[in-house]
Amino acid sequence: MATFEELNNEEEEAFRDRISTVNESGKRVWIYAKKVKGKYFNRRQIVAYSLLAFLFLAPHIKVDGEQLLLFNLLERKFIIFGKIFWPQDMFLLAIALIIAIVAVILFTIIYGRLFCGWVCPQTVFMEMVFRRIEYLIEGDFTHQKKLNDGPWTSNKIIKKTVKHLIFWIISFLIANTFLAYFIGSDALWEIQTDPIQRHLGGFIAIIIFTTVFYYVFSRLREQVCTTICPYGRLQGVLLDENSMVVAYDHHRGEDRAKFRKNEDRKEAGKGDCIDCGQCVLVCPTGIDIRNGTQLECVNCTACMDACDHMMESVGLEKGLIRFVSEKGIKERTGFQWTNRVKAYTALLILLMGVLTGLMLMRTDFDATIFRQRGTTFQMLEDGRINNIFEINLTNKTKKDYHITLDLEESAGEIHMVVKDPVLKSEGYLKERMIVKLPANEMKNGKKELHVLIKGNGKLIKREKIKVIGPLL
Repeated sequence: MATFEELNNEEEEAFRDRISTVNESGKRVWIYAKKVKGKYFNRRQIVAYSLLAFLFLAPHIKVDGEQLLLFNLLERKFIIFGKIFWPQDMFLLAIALIIAIVAVILFTIIYGRLFCGWVCPQTVFMEMVFRRIEYLIEGDFTHQKKLNDGPWTSNKIIKKTVKHLIFWIISFLIANTFLAYFIGSDALWEIQTDPIQRHLGGFIAIIIFTTVFYYVFSRLREQVCTTICPYGRLQGVLLDENSMVVAYDHHRGEDRAKFRKNEDRKEAGKGDCIDCGQCVLVCPTGIDIRNGTQLECVNCTACMDACDHMMESVGLEKGLIRFVSEKGIKERTGFQWTNRVKAYTALLILLMGVLTGLMLMRTDFDATIFRQRGTTFQMLEDGRINNIFEINLTNKTKKDYHITLDLEESAGEIHMVVKDPVLKSEGYLKERMIVKLPANEMKNGKKELHVLIKGNGKLIKREKIKVIGPLL
């Protein structure tokens, strides 16, 4: 039979058996977060509004006539800070994606889920845009709860209508902005300005995206962070006792007790936590940070601001809830460079070095030359050897090029089947070329040559080919 102490411990840990936004019967608990103020919130605002400004402006910024950022999957065209990447460059994007994953892992190992609370678009929009609108229209958390629990009066209908109308408009702007990243701002402008029937598919896509965003920010809200996003689950694997997270210093805070003026809390056997519950009221996911690290915590630092305000109000030292590791709480130490952190850091630096090297070696043109399928060689009447090849050229620039070919260090002749071929800007050229070589240049029935590919008279690529002939 379980002892009283065991039952008490089980009761204290019962919160881990369910998420904070679902009650014991499985129904959703709607979160009413208290408006937060403080230095960390001010810093979050600077970060958030800077990111929002970049998000909405980036698709409309042009560099050398190209969109600053574009991820056009249909045309397989990607633009990153004005630099165009084509399918031939997919290995660079793959390496960049690996670097991003390693960076997220390293960031999580060191700073926990700080990305979620400060940079993630879901949190930025929810806390800095949509929740701000709620505060403006419906008031702080107590007024919101009272309004939702109350009858449908004209005042409630007006407030709800205005709020959701604004939510829909903002969702529409977000949907248009995100589409601009995938189809281009110019293509989006055509959809917006041309008659609907000419771009019915694009119009439907905008409405679908708008509806999705509206539903996410009006209904799902923190459920995206607590139940949908896999990153919250990953942190349980990535975090260790050395990870810096938003944490409650239980050594200093316990035992909790209400504040009494002029009382010596140490003599009374009380900790610094005055059990005001402000850290719970401001939490956007509804958790009690004093229970320890939880998957719902997005490290938004709202509880840090609330706790620091209360500590300052009662004359106690701030930092009862702060960025600290589990080991740091026990041993009163700061961040530690563990072997795990060093290994991930070295891997990240190595991958970034590889990507930088590949980017520097990246050219504006790609060329491949293959022997024409089903052909070998021909003996011409003048004694020369004739080989037919297929040349494939890719132009990653915004300039047209007239293509000419030369053979390096050979008395042979090379020309394209099509006269004066043009490689269009951001285009692709596939043509046949003929190589005629004197038989005396052949050795053991073959000869390796270099083809000089010139665009507008300037060398753009140098490719190796193998000409074959009879064994003489």
